Amino acid sequence: MDFIIKALQLLLSLSILVILHELGHFFFARLFNVRVEKFYLFFNPWFSLFKFKKGETEYGIGWLPLGGYVKIAGMIDESLDTKQLAQPPQPWEFRSQPSWQRLLIMLGGVLMNVILAFLLFWLIFFKWGEAYIPAEYAKYGYTYHSVAYEIGLQEGDKVLKVNDFDIKHVTEIGKYLLLEASKTITVQRGDTVFNINIPADYKKKLLSKEVRRFADYRIPNIVDSIISGSNAQKGGLLKNDSIVSVNGIEVPFFSDFSKELGANKDKQVIFGLYRNGEYIEKHFNIDGNGKVGYGPRPQALILGYVIVEYGFFEALPAGVSKGFGILVDYIKQFKLIFSREGAKQLGGFGAIGNLYPAFWDWQSFWYTTAFLSLILAFMNILPIPALDGGHVIFLFYEMITGRKPSEKFLEKAQMIGMILLIMLLVYANGNDIYRWLMK
Repeated sequence: MDFIIKALQLLLSLSILVILHELGHFFFARLFNVRVEKFYLFFNPWFSLFKFKKGETEYGIGWLPLGGYVKIAGMIDESLDTKQLAQPPQPWEFRSQPSWQRLLIMLGGVLMNVILAFLLFWLIFFKWGEAYIPAEYAKYGYTYHSVAYEIGLQEGDKVLKVNDFDIKHVTEIGKYLLLEASKTITVQRGDTVFNINIPADYKKKLLSKEVRRFADYRIPNIVDSIISGSNAQKGGLLKNDSIVSVNGIEVPFFSDFSKELGANKDKQVIFGLYRNGEYIEKHFNIDGNGKVGYGPRPQALILGYVIVEYGFFEALPAGVSKGFGILVDYIKQFKLIFSREGAKQLGGFGAIGNLYPAFWDWQSFWYTTAFLSLILAFMNILPIPALDGGHVIFLFYEMITGRKPSEKFLEKAQMIGMILLIMLLVYANGNDIYRWLMK
């Protein structure tokens, strides 16, 4: 069921993003009286799931959900249909238009994705505001990924700064370590504040160990919900129980408890817990994934949180700022894929699907859709033949030199670009399959 919910969210997001991206190309093409022969959601090799024709354009839905396309008359695109180009140029064709009009047609999809992202962040902030747990609310300190202990961090430490960047939220620690030239971190341990030097190769280590979350808030282990039919229910665990030990080993925080359960997979253990102020012990079976079947109380309900509310017009600059911040961080992150460790982090549809929660939440859905819209815009503007950015580079060349690349050259470039994209697609989704098999 979790897979189905994530898959449905991914499919809906991609459908929205693809339709609006192609609508950007379509809008500028029709604005300049260029004929659009086809407008498709998803690709349709050999056959279409649905299609109809209105005016000069065939609209349809393909069966291969790897994107979508508009077929613009007189343009070399992914269809590699060159029959039309063998005929004399017609006034309604792409190739007959001034270079600045062709440039806007090619940039239309990227512009639409950027506008969509800013619009979604604007409306998200207006509807739900911005909720977060400030770093100063971390009264129990932080828990860390195992790679953090290699530089001297300990459970409960609070990272105050990475270089000169003040930590306002726990997720910023890993972000700064990975995306900035980090040399030191300032740490508070009890009443002592000191600096830890970051090794020069630490960024590569974070990548090689696939660190998704470097640090998190440390919280007591309080039961919030019980999964029906689970070992937790069978063993008699109740909401509001506070678990403090496993087989006599103290686990005052949820992170300690999770590690102890991971060491006792497929075993029966004894939980020491407090119920209504009384200490009791109970036996529970742990499954093969190191789970017992309950939901812990959310961090925000234990530590507290802040909600920043925005008026309709106040939310606009906040949404634009959020979008720019995400885009800048992604551009910084993108350069990491050119390292051996970074290339292994590339993911396909499986990795994208895991961005969504295993339950339907509209706030999360629209936030993820806005995030993916920015990523789609950035990836499409890369100067790779077969992407919008490849066409833009050739158009800039034409505008600067006054010479138009030959149609034969553009055809070969398009084919090379498509081969590169297919190889990248196979590699990224292969990484997803490898990670799944290695679980």
